Amino acid sequence: MNLQDMMVQHDSSSRTVDKYLMSYEGRVIAVRRHPAVLLLPVAIVVAGLVACGAVSAVVGLAWIWWLWLVALGYLVWKVIAWSVEFFLVTEHRVMVINGVLNRNVAMMPLAKVTDIALNRSMIGRILGYGEFVMESAGQKQALRNVGFMPYPEQLYLEVSSVIFGTIDESPD
Repeated sequence: MNLQDMMVQHDSSSRTVDKYLMSYEGRVIAVRRHPAVLLLPVAIVVAGLVACGAVSAVVGLAWIWWLWLVALGYLVWKVIAWSVEFFLVTEHRVMVINGVLNRNVAMMPLAKVTDIALNRSMIGRILGYGEFVMESAGQKQALRNVGFMPYPEQLYLEVSSVIFGTIDESPD
């Protein structure tokens, strides 16, 4: 099973992604951001749990748990937002689709992409994500930095081969 088979899933993501495709386009790559994007909301919920437990035990304030429920609601909202956000590459365009209540679609035609770079922080290398930086011909584009990309090296090679084509230099 190659990376493309792992990334293109035909579940509820099909409905989310396919409605933004033109009639002559097909999905080449469709992937969610890496779950590490949820680390900060999870840390907030855990820290809130510890803080609320300490305050409740020391001071005896039971209502403090309502504040923790707000933090928990924030985490749920972030998980929902993560689940509907996709990085999409077709034969003609690169797109990022996101938003729960308000949908945003950032798009760049493949013909405008002049360079793509992969940046990986130390934490990104440990957890397995990276950031794509796309340069384009012309003015500043809405789609320049795409962070928290899963399978970064493999995805970088797949995206590069779609954008810049592949050259098979084998004799067969």
